Amino acid sequence: MDRLTELLRLLPLADWAGLAFFFTAWVGYAVFARRRARRRPSFLGSSNRVRRQWMLQTTFREVRVLDGIVVQQMSGTASFFASTTILIIGALVAVIGSTEKASDLVRELPFAARTSLLVFDFKLVVLAAIFVYAFFRFTWSIRQYSTGVLMVAAVPEAATITDEAQRQAFADRAGRVMGLAAESFNDGLRAYYMSFAAVSWFISPWAMVAATAAVIWVLYRREFRSEVLLALEEP
Repeated sequence: MDRLTELLRLLPLADWAGLAFFFTAWVGYAVFARRRARRRPSFLGSSNRVRRQWMLQTTFREVRVLDGIVVQQMSGTASFFASTTILIIGALVAVIGSTEKASDLVRELPFAARTSLLVFDFKLVVLAAIFVYAFFRFTWSIRQYSTGVLMVAAVPEAATITDEAQRQAFADRAGRVMGLAAESFNDGLRAYYMSFAAVSWFISPWAMVAATAAVIWVLYRREFRSEVLLALEEP
């Protein structure tokens, strides 16, 4: 009980409120986006339908080198972000090791909150945890894309596929795998977006609340109101 009280005293009430709003908004938007996509078009849902159509067309091609290259390219993008995330995590760990200098630098910023070194370290740990989550989502996306490559390579030759149900079944399974890989990659990108809101916590908790709301709005616009979504939904 004493340790819990000590932990609660680590941050002012405004900081705890801002942190709670940040994670509630992040998780809440993820749940909202997943449920809304079941009823209305979304960027991920519409692009997943294209992925299924792509996998269906794969069964008609004799040579599937192009399909493998495309999957490898998407996997390479996730790999790039995973590598970049490792560098960011390493940089944050290095900053934690020299907190006093970093804290002095932040204090020079206009309107920056004056906090203890322990609180500053805690904020860095939260930011690092966000990128650790992003790393796991990116690497899981890579593994799923690798599975997609295997599925494309395992498709029988087009001339030997005579059953339309077999084509549709493969398109459903392979399209689902590609869609899950894209969803994991999307989760990693969303963590990157949210990290910008978390950085504003070094200024003040109210800045983080405002930045979180702004980031959620940007995510919503791009997921459900973007021009590319309208293009994907055109007949």
